[in-house]
Amino acid sequence: MIIEQPSFWLRWIYPKAIWRMDKHEHAVYLTFDDGPIPESTPFILQTLREFGVKATFFMVGENVLRYHDLYNQIVSEGHQVGNHTFNHLGSYKHMSISYAANVYKANELIHAHLFRPPHGVMKRAVYWWMNRHYKIIMWDLVTRDYSKWMTAKDVLDNVKHYARNGSIITFHDSLKSIDKLRFALPESLKWLKEQGYEFKTFD
Repeated sequence: MIIEQPSFWLRWIYPKAIWRMDKHEHAVYLTFDDGPIPESTPFILQTLREFGVKATFFMVGENVLRYHDLYNQIVSEGHQVGNHTFNHLGSYKHMSISYAANVYKANELIHAHLFRPPHGVMKRAVYWWMNRHYKIIMWDLVTRDYSKWMTAKDVLDNVKHYARNGSIITFHDSLKSIDKLRFALPESLKWLKEQGYEFKTFD
């Protein structure tokens, strides 16, 4: 089974980024990247509401600008928000100052103290700047719900096989993921609850 997990060299490059929470606490931290969008966010919110779970949404600024009502709904329902740049920028394709300006532009809409870089990588200069201004949240488990090679059952199996105490679990609030999430998200929440996990956010 293909699974995306953080490499040791990434942890070494970004030592102050958070990859996993307390390994002694029987809790997980659900995160959703790339939204909000009308095709997937309402289903995710409805599912979280049905299970009584709070999550953290790492949002793309241009999506917040287009669908600000969904941003407002996420916040009003008690979920946490994080910055995922304004245009889902890859750090290595842009100058550090341009990347930082893009993150700042996004945060004028998102108002977050949390940041997650798209693709999970940053230039060292970008990491230094972000670490001064944000808490950088990475992940312990990426479900790969966005992959065309994965089925909805594969996504659920990734959660079952790799979730552990303190896991930061990443799903995606996106067109690539939503068809799989309609099955995998409620089944994942059901299984995690059956295992006795508590659901937490980062504050």
